[in-house]
Amino acid sequence: LPLVGDLVALPAGETAAYVSEAMVMLYGAEPGSHLALPLPDGRHTRVFVRGVWRDYARQHGAVVLAADDWQRLTGDTRINDAALWLQPGADAAAVQRDLRELAGQHGMNGELLEFASSGEIRALSLRIFDRSFAVTYWLQGVAIAIGLFGIAASFSAQVLARRKEFGLLAHLGLTRRQVLTVVSAEGAVWTAAGALLGLGLGIAVSVVLVKVVNPQSFHWTMELLLPWPRLAALCAAVIAAGTLTAGLAARRAAGRDMALAVKEDW
Repeated sequence: LPLVGDLVALPAGETAAYVSEAMVMLYGAEPGSHLALPLPDGRHTRVFVRGVWRDYARQHGAVVLAADDWQRLTGDTRINDAALWLQPGADAAAVQRDLRELAGQHGMNGELLEFASSGEIRALSLRIFDRSFAVTYWLQGVAIAIGLFGIAASFSAQVLARRKEFGLLAHLGLTRRQVLTVVSAEGAVWTAAGALLGLGLGIAVSVVLVKVVNPQSFHWTMELLLPWPRLAALCAAVIAAGTLTAGLAARRAAGRDMALAVKEDW
């Protein structure tokens, strides 16, 4: 089990139980406390909560007992789920085939057995998450596109409004290329500031979602892992795109000779 925290020592004569995080949040089943569990025959048994584990499948809570304890309490020896750890080099397909044959020898339909490796379960989980957050990725792309459009419009307007300033710089000896370099540098600085501010706000929202929303809404916790290389690459790409957009917008707006703009003041 993916345990959270340390296990509590089991007192003599007690039945150990392991509860999910939802059990702690909803029913107060803290480690070291006792919990009354209803049994299939209508009786209740008192178990000792020894530890807490993470369960992302059942948000209303789950309790795990050792198989021997469950069979002793209920007499139910049926098993509907099993986890197998294969030896290194073992053929998973051969093991599945042997288990199906073994089930057939005991009067069961081996074809009804379902198998899934840890890699398959992980891949399925990631596909579900990717499908759930597909809209988020599209919204991210739309937000970046809108931001770049805003940069283009802003710097085009700035260049048009500052034509006299740029014309004066041209009279002082700056070439058109150097003036456009200044505008591009300004675009890089402002885009970098926006990228850093957006990164900080995004991390803050992520912390709120992971540390506050998840426990309150779904009654489970998870570790916050930030993909720094991907975040750095995204920020660098946004800064590069913003700088290029500012430069192209300035070049388009400064298509006429900027030195002629100072004639209005003569």
